[in-house]
Order: sequence, then C-alpha cells, then structure tokens
Amino acid sequence: MHQLRATARNKAATKPFQIEASAEEATVWIYDFIGYDEWTGTGVSAEKFAKELSAITAPVIRLRINSPGGSFFDGRAIHAALKIHPAKVVASIEGLAASAATFIAMAADSVEISSGSLFMVHNSWTVTAGNADDLLATAALLEKIDGTLVADYVAKTGATEEQVRAWMDAETWFTAEEALAAGFVDSVINTDSPKAEWDLSCYEKAPKAESQQVEEVIEDTAWAEASRRLALMERTSA
Repeated sequence: MHQLRATARNKAATKPFQIEASAEEATVWIYDFIGYDEWTGTGVSAEKFAKELSAITAPVIRLRINSPGGSFFDGRAIHAALKIHPAKVVASIEGLAASAATFIAMAADSVEISSGSLFMVHNSWTVTAGNADDLLATAALLEKIDGTLVADYVAKTGATEEQVRAWMDAETWFTAEEALAAGFVDSVINTDSPKAEWDLSCYEKAPKAESQQVEEVIEDTAWAEASRRLALMERTSA
C-alpha cells in the first residue's frame, strides 16, 4: 500500500525482468515497474529478483535499468539483494530510472547512463484512508521513507541534505548530463538508448513522450483550423 507514485506502464516492454549469465558476467534487465502486480502479472517481484540474483556466480553483474519506479519496499529489498551479492555490480540506465528505480541503481558499485536517458527523484507518495490518527501515522511513515532516500542520495552524490531534499521536493527530472553533474551517475555513455515509452501521467512534472507531443500538435492544429472556419462563418452569415 505504501509505495512511491509510479504505477506507469511501459507500452512496449520487451525484457521486463530477465537474467542472462555466463561464467564471466551476468546481465540483469529491469525493464518494468518495481513490484509485482497480481492483476496484470507484470512488474519486478523483489522475491523473484532476490532468489534469481542469489544463483548468479559470475564476478560481474551488469544491471540494465529502464523503469519508472514503483513499490518502495520492493525496491528496498532489491537494493539490499544487490548490496549483499559478492559480484561487482555495474548499473546501466537505458531510457529511464525514476523513483524507486533510482535507489536500486544506487546499490551498484558504479552507475552509467545512456545519453538521452532521464533520471528522476521525488518524495514518496501513497494512497491511504482512515481517521486522523491513521493519516498522521501514514505521514510519519512517508517521512521516514524519505529520510532513507535522502541518506542514499547524499552518500552517492556528496550533495548536502538540504540540496537533496530540494531536488526531491521539486520532483526533479535530470538529463543524463545533469545526473552526472549532480553526482547520481559516474559516467554518460553516448549510445542510442531505448525510447522510454512509459505512461508517466502519474507524475506531476514528467516530460511528455514524443508521440504525445505530436498528438497534441495535431489536436491544437485541428482546433485552430476549426476556430478559424467558425469565425469566418460568423463574419459571413447574414
């Protein structure tokens, strides 16, 4: 119930969660939202992730991330599983790492991001119901969750707590270069990263997908043309 605001879905996820391993290196894809959804059968289950990760014996794990985030607690469990694994973990952000996906990336020994990708941090969010005591308890829990996120981000970036909280308060979307400058990632890779075709309407400040921008331009153009024709008819009517 208590989860970060990330119920977005990928319109064309090809590798929601998958592991490919050899003796030298294992590749783990997180190309879905964090946390398993029983209704749709989608999402990355922390239990499944931890069990399959523990079976990897390769000395290097490449963690490939394209995720809008999801459940805080599933994300925390995945973060812990990566931290305790003896392999060297290299996280590669390929398209999008938002919300819970960002602190999963923080579990890696190094983090790289493909040019054109986005990185987003924000305060935790949930839906709850109850009396005043229930709501106050939920607010207190969210404050504790945010405190753990701040600690992770401060440790990674070296930024002050005040700066990190300001980024989270603002729901900050970093470009690859901005994420590097802020210290969230260690390098930018100049590759053609996958398009992040997620429905991000659950976020307040999410950038619009190219397809949505095109649709809005078409709608605006059609509306302008209709308005022009209506005005012309009004001027010429008897």
